[in-house]
Amino acid sequence: MAKNNLHGSIIITYRCNAHCNMCDCFKDPTRPEEEIDLATLEKLPEMAFTNITGGETFIRKDIGDIVELLYKKTPRIVISTNGYFTDRIIELCERFPQIGIRISIEGLEETNNAIRGLPDGFNRGYGTLQKLVEMGHKDVGFGMTVQDMNCQDLVPLYHRANDLNMEFATATLHNSFYFRKTDNKIDDKYKVSKAFEELINELLKSKSPKKWGRAYFNHGLINYIYDQPRLLPCEMGTNGFFLDPYGNVLPCNGSTEKMVMGNLHENTWDEIWNSKQAADVRNQVKHCEKNCWMIGSASPAMKQRIWVPGWWVIKHKLFMGNRYSLDENKFIEK
Repeated sequence: MAKNNLHGSIIITYRCNAHCNMCDCFKDPTRPEEEIDLATLEKLPEMAFTNITGGETFIRKDIGDIVELLYKKTPRIVISTNGYFTDRIIELCERFPQIGIRISIEGLEETNNAIRGLPDGFNRGYGTLQKLVEMGHKDVGFGMTVQDMNCQDLVPLYHRANDLNMEFATATLHNSFYFRKTDNKIDDKYKVSKAFEELINELLKSKSPKKWGRAYFNHGLINYIYDQPRLLPCEMGTNGFFLDPYGNVLPCNGSTEKMVMGNLHENTWDEIWNSKQAADVRNQVKHCEKNCWMIGSASPAMKQRIWVPGWWVIKHKLFMGNRYSLDENKFIEK
């Protein structure tokens, strides 16, 4: 596969100032001296897209140097953050006006702060978003991990994003080595799926093809909540990868245990990517039964098989009057 089609996600730290109910990485943080350095990041290949994530990314004081280096490898970078370190985020965006910023907001104020365990977290995160909009930053938005506690806030937050002309991304609960969780679960699947149904209909009504694609992605989240097979094959480790703070190259962040393709401290990128160990990991991915549906793995699959989400969008917009219903899914019982 051509390197310029590759999606990379770089986990630069497991340190985090939040205590989210769906992620325990704060209980097992990396030490600063363990975290991947610039010399090792220099060994990464060219990528079409790069996500910088954590932990909390802006805990790294050298985040600006990391971004500067990665822009030599990729034309587009999006950083995931909880938005708490406002001044650092503003400073980085002034230095790199093309950078994408996605701030995690888990609901309106009371709900967000309960889920994230971060005092004044909503006001800090949402305040950062507003300051970025005021300064005219182009690529800004927020994301929400939807669960029982916050599904009632899903559509209201989408409307807030629209009002500010922001991107709005969604996810739902997953268990994996990355989240350090095995007990994440949706208790009321129907209630949460009804919230997604409402969001999908809002997205389909828009005039934005990108939002129509997001409607399909959210349809995939409903499918995942009900433990159904993925809508599209997972090809992580082929069209996308993760790099953890210790230098391990991984296909994804959704597996129960790490599936290590190699370590960038010890080998070159080509040695890792073309190794027997990497081939064995790709075979594990091919036979993986987890059926994860996260943007990091779903987005490359949607682009590679664009006709699948494309036909779904055409069907719902042209033949179903911009309407989506949970009743389309035979596996859902009210």
